[in-house]
Amino acid sequence: MPQPQTNVVVLGSTGSVGRNTLEVIESSPNLSPIALSTNTRLDLAAEQCRKFKPRWLIATCEESVGKTNIDLPPETELVVGMDSLVQVVAHEAVDTVVAAIVGSAGLHGTVAALQAGKRVAFANKETLVMAGSLVMKIAAEHNAELLPVDSEHSAIFQALAGGQKDEIKRILLTASGGPFREYTSQQMDNVTVEEALDHPTWDMGPKITIDSSTMMNKALEIVEARWLFDIAAEQIDVVIHPQSIVHSMVEFVDGSVIAQLSPPDMKLPIQYALTYPERTSGAAPKLDWSTAMTLEFMPPDRDRFPSLDLGFEVARAGGTAGAVVNAANEAAVQGFLDGKLRFAEIVPACKSVLEQHNYDPNPTLDQLIKLDQWAREEVFRWVIA
Repeated sequence: MPQPQTNVVVLGSTGSVGRNTLEVIESSPNLSPIALSTNTRLDLAAEQCRKFKPRWLIATCEESVGKTNIDLPPETELVVGMDSLVQVVAHEAVDTVVAAIVGSAGLHGTVAALQAGKRVAFANKETLVMAGSLVMKIAAEHNAELLPVDSEHSAIFQALAGGQKDEIKRILLTASGGPFREYTSQQMDNVTVEEALDHPTWDMGPKITIDSSTMMNKALEIVEARWLFDIAAEQIDVVIHPQSIVHSMVEFVDGSVIAQLSPPDMKLPIQYALTYPERTSGAAPKLDWSTAMTLEFMPPDRDRFPSLDLGFEVARAGGTAGAVVNAANEAAVQGFLDGKLRFAEIVPACKSVLEQHNYDPNPTLDQLIKLDQWAREEVFRWVIA
């Protein structure tokens, strides 16, 4: 029997994950992009609309709309602002929302989609880092599905099918180690923006690439895993795996370790989240088992990558800790990209802001949003110091 059509909203369609999502949709006859969103890259978004002809294009930056002549097909309606985004994701015609907006800006769309009972395929780890307890509660209350698009969490989600929750000993998040896994501490003090943006394995946007080089991406993934899989921080570990073929593993109490392997490409986890529980052929590349390969695993150096200890601290603390560290990291990364903060100062800035904030174990969403702004302002003090 033919499968029903799934109408997909792609939030952040002009970013790396968004572009990969559209490739997956293009290769999948049962997936249809009903809406796309962008912040300021309206020319690229308009080009995507002319190709895919969605019902809506959401432009979240009102100022950019006034500066751009947007050439849209007649099938596509332009809607502007965050309120419009919230209305679109909750529309009855929408089945699945891909949350691919980088950073804390993606929180509103994800929450709105979950409140509307949608399936949310999320690449925006910051949503669970900022508000993990609240977001998981919202999903449960509205019978909404939250499926991971991050390759690591998708791998864990798939591997968990091999056992029961009470049989899990630990989750093993794999990390490429970024471009500096063999650098000395002295070398890392002098890292340039160009060096940090040159990732050896993955092709990602600048913010996520810098997070990989500091291993802050793995710190955030520790927090994300803690909430998504409802598991203690002590049951999470990180392993360096330079080839990025094993995307993560689950170790069970009997000693069995189940892993998910595939080439380092985002299209497979995106497709799995969009078609779950079915598996279908698609645009994702396949491993070539006729070619020899070597898979290496090693423990991370936590002295050179203090972000990992910070991630475990935040995962244990919960409450307001995640929102503060996430916002501080976003601001610190931008400071580094702008040449105003040294690479080695990114993680210490985040830790300092975490230690300064007034911790609350049970914050509201409004509190988290206010703390997000406060943490950014605190990092700005570092930048101008």
